[in-house]
Amino acid sequence: MGLKTALGSLRSVQFRRVFLSNLMFFLAMQGQGLVRAVIVYELTNSELALGMVSASVALTMLIGAPIGGVLADRFERRRLILIAQAAAILSEATFFGLLITGRLAFWHMVMLAGVMGATLPLVMPARQAIVVNIVGKSGLGSAMALNMAGVNVMRVLGPAVAGFLIASVGVETVYGINLGLYVMALIAMLGVKPVRPPSHARDVPIVASLVEGIRYVRDHEVVGVMLLYGLIPMFLAMPFQTLLVVFANDVWDVGSAGLGILNAAAGVGGVGGSFYVAWRGGSDRRLKLMMVSMVAFGGLLMFFSLSPFFIPAVVFIFSANIFASIFQTLNNTAIQLLISDDVRGRISSFLMMSFSLPLLGTLPLSAVAERVGAPAAVGGASVLAVVVALLFYLFSPALRELDERVRSASSES
Repeated sequence: MGLKTALGSLRSVQFRRVFLSNLMFFLAMQGQGLVRAVIVYELTNSELALGMVSASVALTMLIGAPIGGVLADRFERRRLILIAQAAAILSEATFFGLLITGRLAFWHMVMLAGVMGATLPLVMPARQAIVVNIVGKSGLGSAMALNMAGVNVMRVLGPAVAGFLIASVGVETVYGINLGLYVMALIAMLGVKPVRPPSHARDVPIVASLVEGIRYVRDHEVVGVMLLYGLIPMFLAMPFQTLLVVFANDVWDVGSAGLGILNAAAGVGGVGGSFYVAWRGGSDRRLKLMMVSMVAFGGLLMFFSLSPFFIPAVVFIFSANIFASIFQTLNNTAIQLLISDDVRGRISSFLMMSFSLPLLGTLPLSAVAERVGAPAAVGGASVLAVVVALLFYLFSPALRELDERVRSASSES
C-alpha cells in the first residue's frame, strides 16, 4: 500500500509507453467530445440532437465491440491499436476539414461520430489486454488504477482546456489541437514492443471465437454478473456528462467557461477516486466499497442536478465522480483478475460498454430532459441507478461471493 504500490507498474518501460499513448489519446477524445457537444448545441439548440450524436458513437461501439475483442485475441495487439488509431485520425481529419471550410452539417456529425465509434472497439480491448501482458496480474491493480486515473486526468484537461479555449481561439483551433494529440498518441505507441495473443487463437474461426467468449461469460457466472453490475448503473446515470452543456447554459447561465469548470471538477474527482484505489492496493472488502461508492455516487449526483446554485453543484459533481471512479476501477480490475488471458480481448470488449452505454443512455435521458428539464431527468436517473445496484446485490449470490472469488483468482496467478 502507499505511493510505492500506486506507482509500481510505472517501473515497466513498456507500460510507460502504453500509458503515455493512452493519456494523449484520451486527452484528445475528451476534448473533442466537448467541442462536438458545443458545435451540435449551437447548430441545433436541441438536447435531443446531443443525444443523437452520442448514440451514433455508442451504437457503432456496441456493434463493433465483440468483433474488436475477437481480433484482440487473434492478432498482434500493438499493430491492431496502430491501425485503429490511424482510422480515428482519418475520421477526425475529415470532420476538421468540413468544419474549417464551413461545410459541416448535422448529418456529417452523426455519420463521423459513428465512424469514430467504430474505431474504438479495435483500440480499447487491445489496450486493456496489452497492459495485462506487460505488467502481469501482480501489477494489474496498480496499472488499472493508474490507467483510470490517467483517463480522469484527461477528463479534467481535455474538456476544461477546450472549454476555456473555445471562447478565446474558437472551436476550429481547439479541434485542430486535439487532432494533433491523436497523431502524437499514434507515435508514442510505435515504441511499444509487439505483444502476441495466445498461440492457438488463430486456429479458431472468428464466429466460433465470438461464441466462445459469450459461452465463457455464461459459464463463469461471477464474470457475467460483474459485467452487468458495472454497466447497467453506468447506462442509467453517467449520461449526465453529455447534458452538462445544458446545465451550464440554461440552468446556471455560466457559458463555456462554466462548462469547463464542471468538466474539470468531474475529472478531478475521478482522478481522486482512481488514485485512492491504487493507493490502498488489494482489499478483502472490495464489494462493500463498491456498494458504498455506488450509493454515494447516485445520491451526490441527485444533489448536483437539483442544486439551484453553480458553486454547490461544482462540489457535488466533484464528490460524485470520486465515488463513480472508485466503483468503476474496482469493478474493472476484479473482472481482469477473474478471467484467463485467452479470452481477455473478448471480455475487455464487453467492458468497453462502460464507455459506450453512457453515450447510448444519453439518447433516452436527453429525450426525457427535453420534456421535463435536465435537472429532473438527471435526478431521476441517479435514483434509478442506485435502486438497480441494490437489486443486483440482493438477488445475486455470485456478486455477494465476489471477494472470495477474487482472492482465489489472485492466489492462482
